[in-house]
Amino acid sequence: MLNKFKNLKIVKKLNETISPKLRWLNYASHISSRKSADYLQMISGVEDLQINSDERRLEAMVREQLKEEFPNIENKKSYELLVDAVMHNLKKKQLQATDNLDIE
Repeated sequence: MLNKFKNLKIVKKLNETISPKLRWLNYASHISSRKSADYLQMISGVEDLQINSDERRLEAMVREQLKEEFPNIENKKSYELLVDAVMHNLKKKQLQATDNLDIE
């Protein structure tokens, strides 16, 4: 039905003036979603980013080691805090090691 009116001057004028504004609003509303992992996955086609995958694997190794060294620790309230602390220390040491490298 709108196709009938597409040649009218008023419709052409509205399309010329409103269309750029609508495109900008559409872009602005989607800009925040472009920072998400879902957006990166959508445009790259990669199921999981390598950094996230490595971090999850490391966390699984930390959890496994803690369970091995301290039986039934996963039932304690502080288990998640302990895992987070160990992960934080590992990442901190990794950053310190990369800071000490002289990259030219």
